Amino acid sequence: MKLNEVRVYPSKVNLKREDQLAWKIAGVAADKVAVPRDVTAMIINRIIDNAAVAIASINRHPAVSARGAALGHIKRGGAQVFGASARVAVSPEWAAWANGTAVRELDYHDTFLAADYSHPGDNIPPVLAVAQARERSGKDLIRGIATGYEIHVNLVKAICLHKHKIDHIAHLCPAQAAGVGALLGLKQEVIYQAVQQAVHVSFTTRQSRKGEISSWKAFAPAHAGKLAIEAVDRAMRGEGSPSPIYEGEDSVIAWLLDGPDAVYQVPLPEPGEAKRAILDTYTKEHSGEYQSQALIDLAFKMREAIEDFEAIEKIVIHTSNHTHTVIGTGANDPQKMDPKASRETLDHSIMYIFAVALQDGFWNYQSSYAPKRAARPDTVRLWHKIETVEDPEWTRRYHTLDITEKAFGGRVEIFFKDGSKLVDELAVANAHPLGAKPFQREDYIRKFKMLTDGVITTRESNRFLEVVQDLPRLGAGELASLNVALPAGALDESKPGIF
Repeated sequence: MKLNEVRVYPSKVNLKREDQLAWKIAGVAADKVAVPRDVTAMIINRIIDNAAVAIASINRHPAVSARGAALGHIKRGGAQVFGASARVAVSPEWAAWANGTAVRELDYHDTFLAADYSHPGDNIPPVLAVAQARERSGKDLIRGIATGYEIHVNLVKAICLHKHKIDHIAHLCPAQAAGVGALLGLKQEVIYQAVQQAVHVSFTTRQSRKGEISSWKAFAPAHAGKLAIEAVDRAMRGEGSPSPIYEGEDSVIAWLLDGPDAVYQVPLPEPGEAKRAILDTYTKEHSGEYQSQALIDLAFKMREAIEDFEAIEKIVIHTSNHTHTVIGTGANDPQKMDPKASRETLDHSIMYIFAVALQDGFWNYQSSYAPKRAARPDTVRLWHKIETVEDPEWTRRYHTLDITEKAFGGRVEIFFKDGSKLVDELAVANAHPLGAKPFQREDYIRKFKMLTDGVITTRESNRFLEVVQDLPRLGAGELASLNVALPAGALDESKPGIF
């Protein structure tokens, strides 16, 4: 792994492309180094994970809306749409739009947190869509997904977006473009132009994750995937892009990130070095913002020592700056304390999540967010007794690149009215690779069956799980079998739009 210095240069310097980050990213994507077996195994796990959460959300409004738009772009020899029959094919950028939205809607798939944060599983829908449309093999798909994860994770390790209020799809879109380029075996020059185009069009603000959070949170990664496919398409046709996209004096670093004096160190694999970044990522056992995962597990443990929840005076969660300011009271969002808030807002309120987990001792992606559950008077009382506080040590552990020390949880103090106190802490979720029970293949399969039970047939479930675990042996043109279909007539239809 090599650290690559990235800084802003005035136009008169005429920075060589070989010295540009986008060129180096493209070089990683163009390197056809073999994918290790453990990486291949994890890619299969994440394809299962994505399919699970996509099917669970398949008839939720954003997924229905995205699918409706996609089905307005039927294309012979296109890509498949989750939920629909494998015989139905649409233009690949629209398949990425529909499938990416379904995957993201429940906020229930994988995560990576470092200098910035991400859901690298969002790389899978556009790479898979192009693989289906261009009749690529399972091995091609594996190489493309491994590349998307590699670029995404390493950008997240090095360049912070959120402190500038830039949404995290700005790292996702170039990673998706690199993944598609690797899948197709494109030349470095073509991928270079696609990556630059993807960066240029994907910078948006974090207002999408502030206050009353709308359904755009589900659409944003799918939007990035659609943009990435279009960027690769333009580059393949010989079109160029704004350059240098990272280092230029009027580009993203200079004006949208750390500014003209910025210096970043971006890690990227050396030529011939395996792409292993997916192994640094982790999925969710519980449906909610990743920083809530360890705290949910901690709530399950602490509740065993509590006899009367009404005896609680207050609860203080000592945690990282990110948890405090994004899903905690440090966000200063009154919506996070509102029983009538949207599901998207409640899953970004650790105060709500901790209260319900503490009371119930379980977490369910549907019932734990139900309006009646959120409005329960005793829950509201407990919820409003919870506050978060930034702890510098938890912030340091959140940002460290030492994977053995990295932490996303916190220390919880529960104060009782009689003056007694209950204190405990948890650094990582049980399902984390360093947790009490790291997720293995059987856990991904269990999650898939739990989320798809009653939505798809047992026959379809068994068929998908069998074929996906045989991914490296799937030949060219066989990737439509990775689609998961609902029984005929089970898909909701969207309201009419333009398409």
